Parts: sequence; structure tokens; C-alpha cells
Amino acid sequence: MTDTRITIASRSRGRPIPPPPPPRLQPASLARKPRLGDILIRILLFGCALISILTTVGIVLALGREALRFFQTPGVTLGGFFGLADPRWLPEVGVYSIWPLLGATLRSSLIAMAVALPIGLCAAIYLSEYASPRARGILKPTLEVLAGVPTVVYGYFALTFMTPLLRSAFGVDTVQIYNVASAGLVMGVMIVPLISSMSEDALSAVPRGLREGAYGLGATRLETSLRVVVPAAMSGIIAAVIVGVSRAVGETMIVAIAAGAGPNWTVNPFLAAETITGHIARISGGDLAFDTIQYDSIFALGLVLFFFTLGLNLLARAFIRRFQEVYE
Repeated sequence: MTDTRITIASRSRGRPIPPPPPPRLQPASLARKPRLGDILIRILLFGCALISILTTVGIVLALGREALRFFQTPGVTLGGFFGLADPRWLPEVGVYSIWPLLGATLRSSLIAMAVALPIGLCAAIYLSEYASPRARGILKPTLEVLAGVPTVVYGYFALTFMTPLLRSAFGVDTVQIYNVASAGLVMGVMIVPLISSMSEDALSAVPRGLREGAYGLGATRLETSLRVVVPAAMSGIIAAVIVGVSRAVGETMIVAIAAGAGPNWTVNPFLAAETITGHIARISGGDLAFDTIQYDSIFALGLVLFFFTLGLNLLARAFIRRFQEVYE
């Protein structure tokens, strides 16, 4: 025992003995252990997303198959469908230019956005920047009540109230009973809750620090709202506008009741004209034989409308990615 101690001391004389290495610890796993409820909810959400995608694909395939039958009809070409040589929609006699229907759709949508955009944006700015919490709690649900009104009620409101109002203002000889202007104005009233709600959410998401910084520099509340908050929320506002346009383009009952029941190639909003959705609603409700050119044309128009709204939604996403502001 004594010899062993002397040997160890002699070996370690002049240099320290290194401490033994610490035991290696395995890193603790911070991942949450999967539970059966979480797995089932994830599967349910994935199934819902998959069903929505498959539904969209099914709609496109159904429209495309029937629209292909229309374009395979002898004498029907894409050049005639989108051509301006003879802008009339009379497929039964071989004239099938989409521009009378598309022109009425665009006119009614532009009129609707001319009403909905300023009113909705001003309402959003007031609710976000000026209204007290109590006033916001009262006004916002009241404004959103307009979104719950059935569109057929809006259609008869346009026919029985807006049209007589326009005829009394501009003359009976100028404004027809069925006209695009009254339908577009009432559509704008219908879209106001959509524009105001989405814009108000975008404005409320702007950090409070930007407002306080503007106030610290001496800006008024109006200057802060228009020059700081609105530009910061521009991506959400643009998305709201494009979604509103899509809503106006796809509206059916208002234009079917108040705009007119016949394609008309004109730029006068006070004349009767038929939109794409109104034409589909009118023709599909009649006695059409299967595999006729009038029946197949409905699906071609629906496919054009689908891709038009799809393009607007993709444009909205592109604007959001381009102008979106990210704050820490």
C-alpha cells in the first residue's frame, strides 16, 4: 500500500493530475410526444384540404369536358369566341362572341367597385383609427349585417328602388327599367362589408409604434392614417379590393333581376345588358336540350368565368407577397 502511494506520487510530481472526464449526457428531446387526438385532428384537416382541392379539380374537369364539346362544334373557334369582328352572342345562328356578356360583366363590376372601394375604405379607416372600442363594437357588426342579406333581396331592391331613383334623376328616356347601372350600384353596397372588414383587419394589424412615431413627429391623426397606416397596410387593402372584384364578377341574382335579360354590346350603363352569370342563370333555367350548342355554351362561359376569378385570386396573392410588410 505504501509502495503504491509512493509510485503515484512520483509519477505525478511536478504536474497536476487531470480530472476525470464528465459523463456524457444525452440531449433531452423537447419534441412533444404525439397524442391520438392531435393525430386525428391533423388527419381531419388534411382530409378537408384534400377534399377542397379535389372539388376544384372536379369542377375544372367537368367544365372543361362540356366546354370542349362546345368548341368541337363545327364552325366554333376560339377566334370567333374572343373575336370582335361580330360582337354578338347568338350561338344558335353561328355568332358567339363573348364580348357582349363580358363587357356587361366588367361594367357592372367597375360600377360596383366605384361604390364599394371609397365607402368601404373610409369605413375601415374610421373603425380602425377613429372609433372608440364601444362604437367599433356597435358599428362593425351592424355594417356586416349587409353581408348577410340574400342577394335576391338586393336584386329586387335595385329594381324597385335604385332604378326609379336613376330614372327620376337622369330621365325616363335615358335610363331603361332594366339597366347595368342600378345593378352595379347595389352590388357595390353589397360588397362594402367585404371591403371594410378585410381593410379594417389589415389596418388594425399595423404596429402601434408606427402611429406613435408619427404622432411624435407632429403628424395629425388624419396624416398618420393616410400617410403611415394605409401605406403600411397596402397589401391587405389590395387583396380586399381584388377579392371584392371577384365577388362582383361572380354575382348572379342582382344582375339577373336588375341588369337585363339579353346580351347587348354597348358601353352605356343605363341600357339593359346581360352579364355572364346572368346569362347562365337565364339559359340554364329554360328548356334546353342536351348536347345543343346553347347548352354547351353555358359551360364554356362558366370556364371563362372560373379562370377569370382564378386569375384575380392569383393576382391578389402576388400583390400580397410583393407589398406585404413584416414587422418584428
